[in-house]
Amino acid sequence: MKQLNIGIIGAGRIGKIHAENLIRHPQARVVAISDLFAGPELNEWAAKRGIPAVTNDSLDILDNPDIDAVFICSSTDTHVPLIKSAAERGKHIFCEKPVSMDLQQTEEAIEAVRRAGVQLQVGFNRRFDHNFKRVREHVRSGAIGDTHLIKITSRDPEPPPEAYIKVSGGIFMDMMIHDFDMARFLSGSEVEEVYAQGSVLIDPVFAAYEDVDTAIVTLRFVSGALGVIDCSRKAAYGYDQRVEAFGSLGSSKAENDYPNTAVLTTAGGVQSDKPLHFFLERYSAAYIEETEQFINCLLHGEKVPVNGQDGWQAERIARAAKLSLREGRPIKLSELETSIEGL
Repeated sequence: MKQLNIGIIGAGRIGKIHAENLIRHPQARVVAISDLFAGPELNEWAAKRGIPAVTNDSLDILDNPDIDAVFICSSTDTHVPLIKSAAERGKHIFCEKPVSMDLQQTEEAIEAVRRAGVQLQVGFNRRFDHNFKRVREHVRSGAIGDTHLIKITSRDPEPPPEAYIKVSGGIFMDMMIHDFDMARFLSGSEVEEVYAQGSVLIDPVFAAYEDVDTAIVTLRFVSGALGVIDCSRKAAYGYDQRVEAFGSLGSSKAENDYPNTAVLTTAGGVQSDKPLHFFLERYSAAYIEETEQFINCLLHGEKVPVNGQDGWQAERIARAAKLSLREGRPIKLSELETSIEGL
C-alpha cells in the first residue's frame, strides 16, 4: 500500500488537530512536526502519537527529501514564503486559510505552485461539513431550481482575545472568509459585487484596531443571485452556523448541529441543548474529511477539491467587504486592482 510522508509546520491548536487526523489515515505517515516554540511538551505530545521528529526549524521539514507533502498551520504571515519554499522543493501543500492578507502575495504563491507542478489545498473545512455538502448537492442537482438567494449565519460563542484581534486581519479576512467561500461553494457562482455594513456592539477593543464585531454583507453573484451573510463575534447561546439556498422550485437549508436531538417538552416550556460549542466540535468530522480527500487526491493523481484559486477568490471578497465598509458603498470586485492600496 502506497504511503505519503507528511511534515507539519506549526504545532498550535489547528496543527495538532491535523496531526491527530493524519495519523489515523492508513496511507499517511507524519514523520516530523515543527514549531518555533518546540520544547519538551511538544516532544512528549509527538512521542505519544508516534511522530518521530520534532524541530523548531521549518527548514528541517522542507529540506527533508523523504517528505512528500507539508501541512502549513503556522501564522498567516508565514504562509506565502513557506508555500513558495515547499513548491520549489516539489512538495504538495495543504495550507490553512487565508493564504495571505495580500492579494498579490497570494497570487505569487499560486504561481509558485503552478510552476512547480505541485498541488495546493486551502483549509476551507466547512465545504466538507455533511450538512453543507447536502445543501450544495441540492443546488447542483437542480432540486431547488434556479438559485435566487444564499443566506448564511455565522456567529461565534465568544470574541477572541485582544492579542488575536490585533493580528487577525479583521472580521472579514479572519472570520467571514469562511462564509465568503461557502457562498461561492453553495451558489456555484462567482461574486461580482459586495456591500458591507458593520458595528462595534460587543467590545470596544475592536474599534481600537479599526475592526467591527457585528456585520452584514450582501453579495451579488455573476449568475444574478443574491447573498446575505450575517456575522457576530458573540452569540449568547453558543456557536451558530446555518445556511439556506432558496430557488425557483424550493429551498434547502442546514441548521445547527447539537450534542443530541432530545427535546424536553413540559408545561414550563420546550428545552434542548445548545449547539455544539465551537468550531473544533462543530466541524470535527469536516476536518477529518478534508484531510482524507487531500491525501486521497495526491495518492490517485486527482485535483484537490479546494485549491489556491478558491483561496484567492475568498480573499478578494474579504478585501471588497473591507473597502465597502470603509467607503460606505457597494464594491465591484473588478475595482480591486486599483483600490486595495493601503487596505
